[in-house]
Amino acid sequence: MPTLTEIAALINAPVRSDGQREITGVASLADAGPSDISILSADSYLPQFLATRAGAAIVVKRVKLPATTKIPVLIVDDADQALSRVLELFAPPVPCPAAGVDPLARVAKTATVGSGIAIAPFVVVGERTRIGSQCKIYPGVFIGDDVVIGDDCQLFPNVVVRERVTLGNRVIIHANSAIGSDGFGYRWDGTKHAKVPQIGTIVIEDDVELGSCVCVDRAKMGVTRIGRGTKIDNLVQIAHNCIVGQHCIITGQAGLAGSVTLGNGVILGGQSAVRDHTAMGDGSMAAACSGVSDDVPPKTVVSGIPALPHRQSLREQAALRRLPDLVAQLRKLREEIDQMKQDRAK
Repeated sequence: MPTLTEIAALINAPVRSDGQREITGVASLADAGPSDISILSADSYLPQFLATRAGAAIVVKRVKLPATTKIPVLIVDDADQALSRVLELFAPPVPCPAAGVDPLARVAKTATVGSGIAIAPFVVVGERTRIGSQCKIYPGVFIGDDVVIGDDCQLFPNVVVRERVTLGNRVIIHANSAIGSDGFGYRWDGTKHAKVPQIGTIVIEDDVELGSCVCVDRAKMGVTRIGRGTKIDNLVQIAHNCIVGQHCIITGQAGLAGSVTLGNGVILGGQSAVRDHTAMGDGSMAAACSGVSDDVPPKTVVSGIPALPHRQSLREQAALRRLPDLVAQLRKLREEIDQMKQDRAK
């Protein structure tokens, strides 16, 4: 187990006492025991900090510690970043499939796999598919024909990667996600909704991570693209012909309609939705539960339904909350005016 001195060196923080104390885990202030290290990231958590049983704490520099602080503290500029490094010390290894191709897997004779591969039971790999080296393919994964998968990828149980999809290097796809379903395209032919063929493909670039139950639809024509370094949370829908830029963050239950374009570094809050053929510029953000229906300029924060610049949205929400009082005032004024009219008529 690492000592407090070793953890301090890892996060570049001074340690003033009890440096040889062994730390066996990481826990919240409420749950930590004498051998755990915890985190204090804001003044609002000071009551929990004063009551904690933790053996040490990572504390952000801006927090004003009381003079009565007894446990060792590691002062840092960014507590979340420091905590992330410490968590890596204690993270248990993720169980991996055994090296090689399991006899219960079905790999097409025309498929090729790289060195150091691990393909678990009940995996299906289609014709002419190419899988790079050091990939880990977990049980129940389906990989269709003519798929290209780069090096060091991880596909967790029951992931589906349909035909003609391309994954870059170090792509992680969590359980039950579906990549390459048909885009949602129909036309009314006079009697029924006739399906429009979806003949395009999907490219997922290097270092992308998709959570569980993410759906990325293939393009009607051309490509649906997820840019390098983008991270997508669980239960997200990416529709056909969307272009998602590099290093975007898309959080749970967000949805992109067809042909949406997100620039680099865009952030979408939970349950936000972006209308078809809408573009969001580099570095823009949509707050949780926003409905984005018009283009968003770069580095702009929007919120609400329909999404507006955040400050404007807050003003409108504040005004809306005053509406019942304003209606009552208006009713009273109208009654006074009617009374004045009646008095004059007399």
